[in-house]
Amino acid sequence: MYLKKNLVFIPGIVLAFVLYTLSQGFNNIIGIEILGYDKSPISTAMIAILLGIFFGNVFKVRDGFQKGLDFTREYILKLGIICLGIQLKPFEFLDFGKIAIPLIIVSMISVLIVIKLLIKKLKIPTRMAYLISIGSTVCGTTAIVATAPVIKASKNETSYAIANITLFGILSMLIYPYFANFYFDGESLLVGLFLGTSIHETSQVAAAGLIYDQQFNSPETLNIATVTKLIRNTFLVIMIPLFAFLYNRGKVKEKNYSILNIFPYFVLGFVGMIILRNIGDQFFVINSENNWIKTIDFVKSSSKVFLTMAMAAIGLSTNIKDIRKMGYKPFLVGFIAMLTVGIVCILTIEIYLKLFI
Repeated sequence: MYLKKNLVFIPGIVLAFVLYTLSQGFNNIIGIEILGYDKSPISTAMIAILLGIFFGNVFKVRDGFQKGLDFTREYILKLGIICLGIQLKPFEFLDFGKIAIPLIIVSMISVLIVIKLLIKKLKIPTRMAYLISIGSTVCGTTAIVATAPVIKASKNETSYAIANITLFGILSMLIYPYFANFYFDGESLLVGLFLGTSIHETSQVAAAGLIYDQQFNSPETLNIATVTKLIRNTFLVIMIPLFAFLYNRGKVKEKNYSILNIFPYFVLGFVGMIILRNIGDQFFVINSENNWIKTIDFVKSSSKVFLTMAMAAIGLSTNIKDIRKMGYKPFLVGFIAMLTVGIVCILTIEIYLKLFI
């Protein structure tokens, strides 16, 4: 009986994995075969959600797949987020952390203030605004799908926010490398900080850094942008509980409110993975264990698989007709959020240069 009960999850999980495989295949064909990159600059997660939306709206998803898709969206997603922690080495940013962390914090606060004002002006749903703001300030799609269950956002709200962040993230990915080179006069540190802070997705930051490296021969910029983005990703630990508190505090009268009831405990797993990485690096480097490096690579790869499967599951559950009913206002918010992050990054870097250099 127990085995039969758990078998109902398998069809949906397998379907999500098949879409992940298709997404990876399309990604390699477009990015490597057609565009000629050694590593595709296109987000596999983006392709997965687009494929999911396509198949989910062209064909009717059978009820037999739904439980597995729900499981993928909720639990496999969280497992992917936990695995993300293995790629972060906090000690790498000591050289430029004194500017990177304040830059990230100022950008987050600025976007939150702007979006808070826009909610009142444009009268868009609060949950939608929260998803767009955390996607703009922290780590794009990952932040959105991690925050959505905490604030009880619907599938369509989540998909709309992801589409929003994906669109403006791609625009910034293509434009910012050339703009940053011109504005910061080719200074690798400043360009890397700007790209790592102002572009939404980790994959988009890596792609922008790669574009910059290939166009202007600056591998340092790619490294700085990537590490800055990973530092930014760790703010999930702070932002998700904060958003949960802000969203649920008005519901105190409905039930006994406690931060413990809404705290996303998988974030602790994310932090634990960061700690494990750094302890492991210290221990296994001393003992020259190459298996540790293989373990890190395996966990990194697994996180991408899990997250992309979750994106596919979200796409399959997205109804385009319902999204169209939401109108243009959330996209306007996303555009303003993108501009806000970019402008605040530039101003903060300029202030730093005047004060400390």
